[in-house]
Amino acid sequence: MDSEMGEMLPAASPLDDIDDNLLSEILLRLPPQPSSLPRASAVCKRWHSLACNPFFCRRFRRHHRRNPPLLGIFDRNKFLSFIPTLDAPDRVPPGRFSLPYRTDRYEPCGFRHGLVVIIDLREREDYLHILVWDPITGDQKHIYAPSEYRDGTIFRGAVLRDDREVHFRVVLAGSNKEDERVLARVYSSETGLWSNLVSIPLPSGALIISDEHAVLVGDSLYWKFQGSFTGILEFNLESLSLILIPTLVDKHCYSSSVVRGDGGGLGFLLVSDFTAELWKMETNRDGVASWVLGKTIELDKLLSLNPDEHDHIFIQGYAEENNLVFLRTVVGLFMVQLQSLKFTFMKHFGTTSFYPYHPLESVYAAGT
Repeated sequence: MDSEMGEMLPAASPLDDIDDNLLSEILLRLPPQPSSLPRASAVCKRWHSLACNPFFCRRFRRHHRRNPPLLGIFDRNKFLSFIPTLDAPDRVPPGRFSLPYRTDRYEPCGFRHGLVVIIDLREREDYLHILVWDPITGDQKHIYAPSEYRDGTIFRGAVLRDDREVHFRVVLAGSNKEDERVLARVYSSETGLWSNLVSIPLPSGALIISDEHAVLVGDSLYWKFQGSFTGILEFNLESLSLILIPTLVDKHCYSSSVVRGDGGGLGFLLVSDFTAELWKMETNRDGVASWVLGKTIELDKLLSLNPDEHDHIFIQGYAEENNLVFLRTVVGLFMVQLQSLKFTFMKHFGTTSFYPYHPLESVYAAGT
């Protein structure tokens, strides 16, 4: 009888013999998908206590902040409606990351590290009101821009969070046609202050900075210019300096975007007809930087499209942490990973929106 009962008892798990600190280190290395921690918390009470601990959840987010999943994208055409991109069990409900404001007075202009920068356009005549929003926690921080960011200056924003995810920085870069200059400042939540104004002459032919969100490469943010000047604006976060980088002005294309190149450097994606060219910035032994063609992608073959039956392909967004580009075609939206060239057809997305899609790349544990 005793032997039969012994056989019925579950075998002890090897993890039962390790202390909580070591178990936490093991759980810390679970994949950063929304279902990982909820599944782990369902194993037993001990795992539940560790996986749902707020301190551990913060560690989990910090540990995976360099390789966060793409939870979904915000559709600016419908203000900031969130559209999930993951499949079950990691799929986040569409209404989970919705800002409780439904009005056209707000303009989103920066997405990074799980934060969103939104400009309040209604009160711009007196001052520029900026909202920094964390969709996952719901936290909001309200700040006000310096006086030069008023009527007459067309601006773009960017946001960054420090490694501890305690403080953030907001970068406002703008172009003023009347003053013929490009200017930038940085706000620090740690000090509550804006940096000194940095400005350079506005290049001839440049109209405004593109409404695509800035791309972070190393210690610099990059925006593309719109107009006859086909160049890139670089803002170095360490030296707080502005630099103009010419792009491939002799290349005819329907759509282009700043991206991360192979190896993590600065890249530039050109789409012409049904071909994409991925260029990268390289520096030779003499310190001279130039654009070098990295790869050519035949999009019609990759996406199984017939050029005779379909219109042109346009870039409609870029997720820098996952190096994913969103391509709009007449049949729908495709998501392409620029290194592996793996693609996904986004069947739930229409073809009517012409605004750039903005990614939400962050670590989120569903239900915690």
